[in-house]
Amino acid sequence: MERQTSVHSMKEQKIQGPRLPHMLFLSWFYTGKSPKAPGTVGSLATLPLIYLLHYFNVNIYGLLGIILVLYVAAVLVAQNVQLEFGLKDPQWIVIDEVIGMLITWTFVRVVDFPTLFLVFSLFRLFDIYKIWPASYFDKMSHGFGTITDDVVSGVFAGILTKIVVTFF
Repeated sequence: MERQTSVHSMKEQKIQGPRLPHMLFLSWFYTGKSPKAPGTVGSLATLPLIYLLHYFNVNIYGLLGIILVLYVAAVLVAQNVQLEFGLKDPQWIVIDEVIGMLITWTFVRVVDFPTLFLVFSLFRLFDIYKIWPASYFDKMSHGFGTITDDVVSGVFAGILTKIVVTFF
C-alpha cells in the first residue's frame, strides 16, 4: 500500500525524510534546500562541476557518459523518493537542473564568464518557460518526468547557446 504524504505532513508527523545519500544527490549537496529560488541556486551550484570537468579536460564522450549516468541515477532515485513520500517533483530536487546545465554547456564547452553566464541564463529561461515537449514531461508525476523536462530544456538552451556563441 502506497503511503500518501505531503511535505507539510511529513514535518507534522516527524516522518524521517529521504536517506542522506539520496538527499545529497537529489538536492545537489543541499543547494535545493535554499528557501528562495532552489532551481536557480542548484543551477549556479553546477558551475564548480563545469569548472572541474573543464580543468580535467573531459572529452565529449566522457561528458556524455557522465550526463547519462547522472540522468539514469536521478530518474531512479527521484522515482523512489517521490513514491516513498508521495511527492510530485518537489522543488528541493535540483539534480535535474545540474543535468540540464551540463547538457547546455556540452554544446559549447567553454568556461569564460560571458559563455557561462549565457549557459546559465538560457538554461534558466528554458527551464522556467518549459517549451514543449518539456512541458509534457513536466506534467508527469514520476521520476522520469521530474528529470526529463530539464533534459529537454538543456538541449534547447544548448542549441541557442551554440548559435549565439558561434554567430555573435
